Amino acid sequence: MTAELQAEAAEGAAESQGTNCQMLLNRLGEITGIQDPSFLHAALKAANGDLTDAVNFLTEECVKEPGQEAVAVEPSDCEGSAVGKEQPTNVIDLTPDNKDDLQAVIAVSFLESLEVQAVERDANRAHKANAAENKNRSKRKRCEVWGENPKQNDWRRVDDWPVGMKNIGNTCWFSAVIQSLFQLPEFRRLVLSYSLPQSMLENCRSRSEKRNIAFMQELQCLFALMLGTHRKFVDPTASLELLKGAFKSADEQQQDVSEVTHKLLDWLEDAFQLSVNGNSPRDKSENPMVQLFYGTFLTEGVHEGKTFSKIETFGQYPLQVNGYRNLNECLEGAMVEGEIEPLSSDQSVKYGQERWFTKLPPVLTFELSRFEFNQSLGQPEKIHNKLEFPQIIYMDRYLYSSKEIIQKKREETRKLRKQIAILQQKLERYMKYGSGPSRFPLPDMLQYVLEFASTKLPLVVPSAQDSQMTPAQSPAESCESTENTEGAASTLINPPSQQELMSKLPQPSRLPAEMPECPAPRVVTEEEMSLVRTCLQRWRSEIEQDIQDLKDCITRINQSIGQMYGDPVLRQVPYRLHAVLVHEGQANAGHYWAYIYDQPRKSWLKYNDISVTESSWEELERDSYGGLRNASAYCLMYINDKLSHFVADDADDAETGQFQKEVELLPPELQNYIQEDNWRLEQEVEEWEQEQSCKIPQIEPSATSESQDFTSESGQDQSSGCEHSIRSLSSEHARIAKDQTAQAIANTADAYEKNGVEAALCEAFHEEYSRLYLLAKETPTPHNDPRLQHVLIYFLRNNAPKQVVERTLLEQFADRNLSYDERSISIMQVARAKLKEIGPDDVNMEEYKKWHEDYSLFRKVSVYLLTGLELYQNRKYQEALTYLVYAYQSNTTLLMKGPNRGVDESLIALYRRKCLLKLNDMAAALFVSSAEADVLEGINILNELIIPCMHLIINNDISKDDLDAIEVMRNRWCSYLGQEDMDANLQTKLGELLPRLLDCSAEVIILKEPPKIRPNSPYDLCSRFAAVMESIHGAAPVTVK
Repeated sequence: MTAELQAEAAEGAAESQGTNCQMLLNRLGEITGIQDPSFLHAALKAANGDLTDAVNFLTEECVKEPGQEAVAVEPSDCEGSAVGKEQPTNVIDLTPDNKDDLQAVIAVSFLESLEVQAVERDANRAHKANAAENKNRSKRKRCEVWGENPKQNDWRRVDDWPVGMKNIGNTCWFSAVIQSLFQLPEFRRLVLSYSLPQSMLENCRSRSEKRNIAFMQELQCLFALMLGTHRKFVDPTASLELLKGAFKSADEQQQDVSEVTHKLLDWLEDAFQLSVNGNSPRDKSENPMVQLFYGTFLTEGVHEGKTFSKIETFGQYPLQVNGYRNLNECLEGAMVEGEIEPLSSDQSVKYGQERWFTKLPPVLTFELSRFEFNQSLGQPEKIHNKLEFPQIIYMDRYLYSSKEIIQKKREETRKLRKQIAILQQKLERYMKYGSGPSRFPLPDMLQYVLEFASTKLPLVVPSAQDSQMTPAQSPAESCESTENTEGAASTLINPPSQQELMSKLPQPSRLPAEMPECPAPRVVTEEEMSLVRTCLQRWRSEIEQDIQDLKDCITRINQSIGQMYGDPVLRQVPYRLHAVLVHEGQANAGHYWAYIYDQPRKSWLKYNDISVTESSWEELERDSYGGLRNASAYCLMYINDKLSHFVADDADDAETGQFQKEVELLPPELQNYIQEDNWRLEQEVEEWEQEQSCKIPQIEPSATSESQDFTSESGQDQSSGCEHSIRSLSSEHARIAKDQTAQAIANTADAYEKNGVEAALCEAFHEEYSRLYLLAKETPTPHNDPRLQHVLIYFLRNNAPKQVVERTLLEQFADRNLSYDERSISIMQVARAKLKEIGPDDVNMEEYKKWHEDYSLFRKVSVYLLTGLELYQNRKYQEALTYLVYAYQSNTTLLMKGPNRGVDESLIALYRRKCLLKLNDMAAALFVSSAEADVLEGINILNELIIPCMHLIINNDISKDDLDAIEVMRNRWCSYLGQEDMDANLQTKLGELLPRLLDCSAEVIILKEPPKIRPNSPYDLCSRFAAVMESIHGAAPVTVK
């Protein structure tokens, strides 16, 4: 039968032109680990040349007994099987030992090949259904993790750690605003203690008043849960439902945050006004919202020769960003408007106006205007300019009480700035010298002239051939040439006079070929050269000194301006930064989060929807200043540092006890509300656990699961499962190295004949150990990784314990797969006897197991990496990315144990990044094509591959290259916003995609696992590694033989 299969395979190879078939056979053998050509030919023939089908035929999971329970085979033993999928009970065994069963499968596959077209039609229908499902999935709310996250501990809050807030669909702005307010203890106490008399509730007839009271009650419940819930995040749906009435499409798109925030604060102000002074709604002096957030400023100035003065109230003080470098410059620009100049020389009246704060609130909020309307484009645009802001800002320089001293300092500053402007003009005359359109620094121009004057024409030495008269040269020409040469020599000896030099200037009739290679004076005397050099050098030194003096003077004046307001008298009203609200994206779409300073913990926390993580000032600067990426601050909240006890927790309070103390002080109805919600959480967890217990357990791919041996007999005692697992994995590694072990045994023929089997084993053991030790000491090259050759090279390079190394090497000689000659069998029997003598006290078997698991995982990472690189070079970016992502994640686990435990992390990261950029370009091109099928495919690539991968990158130690790549990808999608030529339907889909693309932190990541690869298959992984590494540095696609 084998001959018949080989004949059929040969016939198939002839039909497919031989070469391609051989490549497929090699690839099939590498993937499956089966080296028998007859099986490979037959499987490829049955699959009609399709490599994937052939792999499935050869690696389909199997059971040997009809009644035996199905088992999910691990990556180390089988490929192409879905994890956790229930297997049929009558699967034919496809191991190489059972060729009759394989023949039966191939016969069946021949019959099934007639139904290929029907299967393809079904696959197309399934693809369309999958696309529709992906479309619905793209609309999934990002924080719906109940039942999706299998880790129930992720539902629970840890101690008094602040809770996150669920995003119910483009409501991240609400989370940022509410979290910033909640973390103000005084505001929190105001909300939680809010109450109205029953009579007022009954007499309330205004629709707006009823709405405001309802909103305040919902906010009370939300704040109570944020204090006492056991959940990791809370659901603000009830509060947000009330906001929908004010904004018709608040549930569909992100509103202007400033507008919504103003509306929200107005509602709170009106609600508090009812509780304070319901009879006098216009008198807001006692309104706690006004007292906490509102201040006043005085505006005075001159308009058309007449002075004016008025006092206004402000809540969120608006500041322009364009044209300013930092927050103090923004405030200066806002406080002083217009050109202030005297009407005439004898008058002191000035035009313009000045603003002065007359009363500052305990909480001072600056609204940064980062959005403006572009008249030419007819749409809003975001201003990405960099704007710095301090952690402490002193407001003395903007107070009316400091008016007199500040006006003097502003006048001094104006004079100093005028001096700087004059000095800058002078400096520019030096740095942009000349009268034409192209101007250059004067010192450079003098240096260029000096270099030109010092350049000498190269002396042309005639060659031997040129020294003789050519056939085409006449005697007269030769004579004239000689005279010219003699004349040049006499000129060098006796310099000519100035008149002679002028008369002998070269005429412009020279041919281009006769021109010198570089510009140089044709004739210059030593006296002229000395004079020119002296003058130019002196002038250049003088000019450079003038330039340096101007720069030093400008620097000194700038330092004086910077220290202008450093007087201790002007540092009496400090405000400390409490919260920074950040927006990432463009004007009409993006994501919001907040950085809030936690006073008890003395650190910055990042509030990003359901996620609350510890942060740093450096991260805040990077995300909030702007200028580098699409993220920047749009709102700054400062609190009076001298009134911090009024708006912030005391630092003396216990870090984990503050919230609990506040819960105990809540009204009974709010305490009951918290208890009921916590009880519901316990019920949800219990229900979830019951559901999970009813499901078929899914076996996650791990190094431990790879160690299980499914080829053993089913009746083995389970009590020895752990030991069997260790023996199975170490035996697999011995099988990989069996050729090397067999060679070591072959080299002991003399010792075996002369001294017996014990001496032969001892000699082979020591010789093999020495060989592997030397290989482990070799320096790896980009094309060669010795660790792939042998498990002991990996162990030795990572300083494995001596007992682990020796037992592993002894198992190499005890392998049953060695050749069955008398010497090998004898050595194997002695080695197995010695293994039985090693007891638990001699080798830590748990440690032994972990070392072999690490090597198995290392080989798996290597195969994933090589597979990903091969697919990348063949432009199969979707498949390549999945392999590279899994390689990177598993490799990170290894590298945590030591630098030599895994492969080169930068190589995986580089090609993972390249795949991401390629796929992003592909998805974007499909999206803008407007064809419905292409748009769905582009969205699918984004949802299934790009966004999950970005999440994994961002939530680990992200490199600058990865961060830049992610910014490039995000900018590509943000650039489509507001494009006039883009269909409105596409703009809607883009609005749904962008929040997930810009903020992956709240996502439940589901990344498709790649097809399983046999990491322990015995084919030569080293040659494949060399071929792939060599191809990376070249341009040819990978071809491994």
